[in-house]
Amino acid sequence: MGEGAILDDPAPAETPSCVSPVLVGRDHELALVRAAATSPPSRVVIVGEAGIGKSRLVGELVGAEGAIDGRQVLVGHCENLREPFPLGPVLDAIRHHAGRFDPAGLNAVAGALAPLLPEIAEQLPPAPPALADQRAARHRVFRAATELLAHLGPAVLVIEDAHWADLGTFDYLTFLAAHQPPDLSVLLTARSESGPLPIREAFARAPGGPARTVHLTPLAADEVRELAGRILDADVPEPIAAVLFDKSGGIPFVVEEVLRTLLERFPSTDIPRRADVLDDLDVPTALRDVVLERQAGLDPVAREVLAVAAVAGHTVDAALVAEVVCRGTEQVTAARVAAALGAAQAAGLLHDQDGECRFRHDLARQIVYEAVPAPTRRWLHRSIAETIEGRGGPRPLARLAHHYHRAGSTPDFVRYAELAADHATRHGDDAAAARFLLQATAPAHVPLDVRLRLAAKLGRAAVDGLAQSEAVPVLERVLATTGLAPSVRGELRFALGRLLRQQGLARDGYGEIERAVADLEEQPALLARALAVLAAPATVVGRTVGEHAERCDEAERAARRSASPVVELAARIARASLLLEQGDPAGWRLVDQMRQDDALLANPREHARACVNWAQGALLVGHVRRAEVLLAEGRQVADRAEYLRVTEIIDLVAARVDHAAGRWSGLAERASDLALEPSSYGAASLDGQLLHGTMLASAGNTTEALERLRGVADASEQVGAILPLLPARTALAQLLLELDDATGAAEQAAAAVGHARDKGIWVWAADAVLCLTEARARLGDVAAAAPLVGELAAHLGQVDAPRARAALRGCEAIIARAAGDEPRAHTLLSSARGILDEAGLRYEAAQASERLGAWRCDHGRADGPALLEQALRDYGELRAARDIARVSRTMRRYGVPVPYPWRGGRRALGDGLSSRERQVAVLAAAGRTNREIAADLFLSPRTVESHVSSVLRKLGCSSRAELAPRLAAG
Repeated sequence: MGEGAILDDPAPAETPSCVSPVLVGRDHELALVRAAATSPPSRVVIVGEAGIGKSRLVGELVGAEGAIDGRQVLVGHCENLREPFPLGPVLDAIRHHAGRFDPAGLNAVAGALAPLLPEIAEQLPPAPPALADQRAARHRVFRAATELLAHLGPAVLVIEDAHWADLGTFDYLTFLAAHQPPDLSVLLTARSESGPLPIREAFARAPGGPARTVHLTPLAADEVRELAGRILDADVPEPIAAVLFDKSGGIPFVVEEVLRTLLERFPSTDIPRRADVLDDLDVPTALRDVVLERQAGLDPVAREVLAVAAVAGHTVDAALVAEVVCRGTEQVTAARVAAALGAAQAAGLLHDQDGECRFRHDLARQIVYEAVPAPTRRWLHRSIAETIEGRGGPRPLARLAHHYHRAGSTPDFVRYAELAADHATRHGDDAAAARFLLQATAPAHVPLDVRLRLAAKLGRAAVDGLAQSEAVPVLERVLATTGLAPSVRGELRFALGRLLRQQGLARDGYGEIERAVADLEEQPALLARALAVLAAPATVVGRTVGEHAERCDEAERAARRSASPVVELAARIARASLLLEQGDPAGWRLVDQMRQDDALLANPREHARACVNWAQGALLVGHVRRAEVLLAEGRQVADRAEYLRVTEIIDLVAARVDHAAGRWSGLAERASDLALEPSSYGAASLDGQLLHGTMLASAGNTTEALERLRGVADASEQVGAILPLLPARTALAQLLLELDDATGAAEQAAAAVGHARDKGIWVWAADAVLCLTEARARLGDVAAAAPLVGELAAHLGQVDAPRARAALRGCEAIIARAAGDEPRAHTLLSSARGILDEAGLRYEAAQASERLGAWRCDHGRADGPALLEQALRDYGELRAARDIARVSRTMRRYGVPVPYPWRGGRRALGDGLSSRERQVAVLAAAGRTNREIAADLFLSPRTVESHVSSVLRKLGCSSRAELAPRLAAG
């Protein structure tokens, strides 16, 4: 059994098993019962609703030995029979221990039980003569039972399900309380919904003192999560556990039955990984039978009231239920409805929570709801909706939409769903608006004009409501409608293009927006916004920067035509972004001007979006500190405005800024999270994977890094996303160069240069040109790179792009050195190092220090060793294992002492645990749950789950239980 067994009526275990190996959430109650049971003569009553875990608690107390701290346990079960056998559970408890009887040591009165226990009569004294007085005979039987219990002591008498005991058993327990043997403890389990037991007064007045009552309450949310994890032998993510808690109400039996149902459909390892695992859950058969049995025990009016309550919602609105039930009839009064709700509560179907009457758990409501015939359900939904409408006052739009939807009244449903979406939009809740609009566009018979209006609203809401994947097919179906007006078609196409772009489908999205432009001529505001999107050069391959500039000019003209300050603002934001990404100094003048503009400050969403876009542009050209300032401003504005769409992008850009600035502590873990966690903004997922691949390469995980970077490049090319296609190929080239594959590096770098040349933005090509130049130098053909370097220099001119200027100096230095001009080569490389250092590009500055130090050592310059040591210190603080190993080898080659206590690579534990994995491993080995570890380390539970899996894999452990000895062994 798990926590609650089968509603205190155990049944044979089935496959799959849903047994928790440990008792969850009952440590305090277990200690109370144990203390009382081992302090005879005592009486304990364990009370709780069906399925709460009373039998499991007793089972945990008794253990496999059938004893409690050396005291024999005598267990008897009361059964739900029409005519229970008198004293049956007590006699059963005694019968099972007949082997311990010594007839010589028994009082002759014990023989009175011989006729009732014929199978052990030989071990009892002879039966005394029958008595004519039935009361005297009963008294003698009571004394006989007490004598046998005393003879079996020290012992604990357990009577399970005492709420089903017959009156004879209750009479005996009353007698026993007054004549309890000194070495006997009595423990009863009973359902709280069955009311107080008839023996409560006798137990309260017994000579040994009043009985202790231990109440079992539902498990808390974290305890439900732990129970599920114990049953599945896996860490259950918090969102799944939260839904499981809502569905089960914290009742262990319901948790077990839900998991049993899931295990019939999915392997146990799949359940924690499926966010939708509890959607459309089939109600467990055992639970359905129990709930329907209780419902059947109610009178007809109570059953009707309960059905209306189930249709109305999880929380019971007694007044609404009364209005619906009493509607059109005078036979049922409000008082009768209240009494019916009380009866349902007494039956354990409803309960009070936070001052409200609610169904005991979601599944109980679902069972009652599904038991109502479908035509009746539809009628009740309509009746409830009409009753709510008739109340007057503000209307609960979402609730009315729900009831009309379930009633099958499509026009009313669509009307209220649209109103609910409009209400959500006004309050800035785009996600809720998108959900309502998705539902409203689903019915087949919505009039075309209404469907078009809803689709247009959906397109706007889904962009910021993170519902792109669901909205795209809706817009595509509507766009397939023939005869659409150009203005409608243009708006829908623009919305579809934005959604496709956010899904990461850069080329498809860009194409849709381009097709929308011609249809938006009569809508200058939408036209300007569409053109502003097309002006962004970082969006797509196959378009030149000249084309983007033309789109930006058109956007500004359309914005002026719209006479909308907000639209003009969007066009100016696009202009600033375009200039920044080319390294044009005019971009910063425009950005600084706009950040003081009242129009921008008055529009928090535009403000946040602009800051994030500009931060990315600054980062792209190497202005790390400016990117930090802009990102901090964008985060502050987005948090204030609760702009969810941009928050996820801010987290990604923040990680990239930290990488560029050399703040790498914990960055590998963050990069892993960004790569592994599904992004609601699909275009960001490739950027997260690129950062992860870059961090893997720096850590020396070259095989995994190559796989990740190639995957990013291939996926980016497939969807037509110029960024991160170009940096992914450059990163691949750099890694291949490190692996001495100069040919492969040259191919990847040349491809990256080709992408930048096609786009016409040479600022983006500089790092790839540097890599290609070095690859040509290693291949002994550096002269072949000279024309390309000259082309880069010509196109860069006087750009404000530290990264590109430093890369150009590096290229020129390599060519000068190959030509034998060492002084010029050293001067150029030193200049590059200064530019990188001033820009705050710490990792690239360390690489320049390393190269310059090696060159100086080649010529016996005194500052060479110091430059190498500086590079080693920088790499060490970054924990860049691959670079540490390389520079250490270089230092040893030149006879420079390596001061660090490690010789390249990370200081290892097991199979290369990271510092964060090490922290997680230690806490997991100490028995901490994922949720506790997450709180301790300020991580998400999902991140902890990923780290635990990685730790187990690296250390070769099959479970968390093996972690402690493995860590202790080093």
